[in-house]
Amino acid sequence: MRVLLEAGIDIDIFPFYPLDSTLWSLVPEILSERLLPRAKVHHLGLLESLINLRPWPLHEIGRFVGDASAISASAALFGIAPLAKSLYVFPKAWAWSQNYRTHYDHILAYWGNYSASCAYIFHRLKAQSVPFSMFLHAGMDLFTDQVYLPQKLLYADNIIVVCDFNRQFLRTRYPDIYPFIANKIYEYHLGLDFAEFPYQPNGRPTHRLLAVGTFERYKGFEYLFQAVAELSRRGVEYELEMVGDGKEANSLKNLARELLITDKVRFLGWLRPTEVRKAMERATIFVHPSPGLGDAVPTVIKESIALGTPVVASHVAGIPELLNDGKCGILVPPANATALADAIQTLLRNPDLRRRYADSAREYAEKKFDLWRNGKKLAEILSSTNRKKHNVASAR
Repeated sequence: MRVLLEAGIDIDIFPFYPLDSTLWSLVPEILSERLLPRAKVHHLGLLESLINLRPWPLHEIGRFVGDASAISASAALFGIAPLAKSLYVFPKAWAWSQNYRTHYDHILAYWGNYSASCAYIFHRLKAQSVPFSMFLHAGMDLFTDQVYLPQKLLYADNIIVVCDFNRQFLRTRYPDIYPFIANKIYEYHLGLDFAEFPYQPNGRPTHRLLAVGTFERYKGFEYLFQAVAELSRRGVEYELEMVGDGKEANSLKNLARELLITDKVRFLGWLRPTEVRKAMERATIFVHPSPGLGDAVPTVIKESIALGTPVVASHVAGIPELLNDGKCGILVPPANATALADAIQTLLRNPDLRRRYADSAREYAEKKFDLWRNGKKLAEILSSTNRKKHNVASAR
């Protein structure tokens, strides 16, 4: 958002999940109140959105009901939760479109799931025909629960993917429509402000491992624990810091006890972004053991390589793109604790190799993941887009 503002694009935000005002303190200075006034955030609670519903012309009610029914039918195929989340956003889209019908000249959905469903209905109910664009990120909006996704892909003017893996996923998952959407897919790497990530490869400990993320199964931390237990059996010196929390926290702590590694593992809980960076700066190696499709391009890997922390990560999804296919870190097969242990041991025992990876990774990151350079390209894409004619019937 910051780079779009820098490019002269005016932004309003429509968040549909419950608003937690305590999280404003985590918004970085580059999106301060001065740059992004909080009045630009148009949140509506569910009850408030229902209260804000207004009578509409009959043809608009028919369009809304038709779109909501089609999305609901698609959502029901994926289960109760996707259906409930879809139903949750419908009245918000309805109320927002009535209150902000002619305010905008481009609608951008930052996620391809319920965000895009909400934006799709909002766009369809607007009085003006303006471009519609959507992002596609990872597990929550591309790899699973693809609610009404083919229709939204056909309807969109721009499809913005965060890695080439996502482009190839679309090609494989939707071969029948891919020829119709290929020329509107753009790869956009979510960037870093490198002024906030000074390169500091020196003065690090010799045996400290770090992992960061929510404690969920799709992060694969159980394989990391199995890997470090193997290091213990080999007599390799290490300590492991775990930053994060989640529903698998107790399971991971129990696993640490079962593997007899509790004296080697420190659970640090959730940390503020600045504290996460400090943890990365004092780590010898950053480890990201994704077992399968979940994350596409984990931001924590980008942050680690920017700061000079060598990375060991799974060869899955878009992670190889972050490490330049293994030239900027060690890639290992997913869900393979032995291979993970081997890679960690290799780096722990080879400081020269750690430094070579760190140097090449920082250079690569500056070329690929610069916030300002990448954001300028995104602004150019959005600003130059004109609404194309779409056959909505065929999209359904």
